[in-house]
Amino acid sequence: MKINDLFKNKKAVYSFEIFPPKVNDDISKIFNTLSEIKDIKPDYVSITYSAGGSKNSRTKELAEIVKNDYGIEPLAHLTCVNSTKEEVAKALDGLIGIGVENVLALRGDRIEGEVKSDFAYASELVEFIKSANSNIDISGACYPEGHPESANIVEDIRNLKIKVDKGVTHLNSQLFFDNDDYLKYLDMVRLSGINVPIQAGVMPLVKASQFTGIVKTTGAKLPSKISRMYAKFADDPDALMEAGIAYATDQIIDLLSSGVDGIHLYIMNNSYVAKRITENIKPIIDKLNGVR
Repeated sequence: MKINDLFKNKKAVYSFEIFPPKVNDDISKIFNTLSEIKDIKPDYVSITYSAGGSKNSRTKELAEIVKNDYGIEPLAHLTCVNSTKEEVAKALDGLIGIGVENVLALRGDRIEGEVKSDFAYASELVEFIKSANSNIDISGACYPEGHPESANIVEDIRNLKIKVDKGVTHLNSQLFFDNDDYLKYLDMVRLSGINVPIQAGVMPLVKASQFTGIVKTTGAKLPSKISRMYAKFADDPDALMEAGIAYATDQIIDLLSSGVDGIHLYIMNNSYVAKRITENIKPIIDKLNGVR
């Protein structure tokens, strides 16, 4: 199933992102998460590449399990900056060989000593994938607060347009926490002539480590509302969990009410969070998609 086709039939596409266990960890560690995700019935699940873009990624292994054992459509991440064209072609052939129809084309994190000269940008990877197999559906990433290496948001959107023009049919946004900023970004993107579906990337902040780790790494802006939540509940894991779920639920409802194309939930392999938020928003998703 092509992810692009989902948007032709649904007003609001709903998906999750998960990551494979580390190379030396037992792959079965994620089976319980997958079993519970299967019951939620997301439209698809995206599977990240290893942190830092390691060639030891287990993306293919997990994508095959997700598709064949759990019946969920996988969106496999594929990075390029640390790989040659031959290596990317081999990875792509491997994904296609197990039945993957959807790939998220990313530049990836640069690894010192491993950066190759074949690819400098995700747009070049998109072009390469398109020429290698025109039947694969290519998704891309976008950055509501601008890519950290772009001079400004205008330059970033200009580069995004290049990526879309080369063959991206669907975009997932980087995580963000201020809906007003995101909706302004969407207006800018549409005015630039980018018309592909864009899913809003939402990450529920439910652990103190996420505030000091992931949020700090991405540079995402924290509204005062979230900062107050963290200050109040950082020393109470249960309260912070519930507060984070409540904030993410409110954020998603507002986004869906504003007419976004869908929600891509960064669940950090936490099926409890995925289930709780889905329970909260399912009537709204169903209403938008005409499900009775």
